[in-house]
Amino acid sequence: MLLHTTGAKSGKERVNPLVTFEDGDRLVVVASKGGAPSHPDWYYNVLANPLVSVEFGTEKFQARATVTSEPERTRLYEKMESKMASFSEYKEKAGRVIPVVTLSRIS
Repeated sequence: MLLHTTGAKSGKERVNPLVTFEDGDRLVVVASKGGAPSHPDWYYNVLANPLVSVEFGTEKFQARATVTSEPERTRLYEKMESKMASFSEYKEKAGRVIPVVTLSRIS
């Protein structure tokens, strides 16, 4: 999927290709940054500006980004790990709690 955000500092549109999965009617993305010790820029963008645009398959829609809290964060992170084993590696490498963000369509 492609996540379109508004830069937290610049105010400019930013586009990030991200791995996602569906959880009910929401999409889920993980701010892993490949296991880096810092969060990715897009994460700070959604904290500052949670209204985003999403390209998923052939669809493009507006969504609200929400950072999950426990225990939902762990449940969704484990679901991502079951889909892509590299996310287990990222968790070990990062030395931080990796945020999980849900994207809910805006009607």
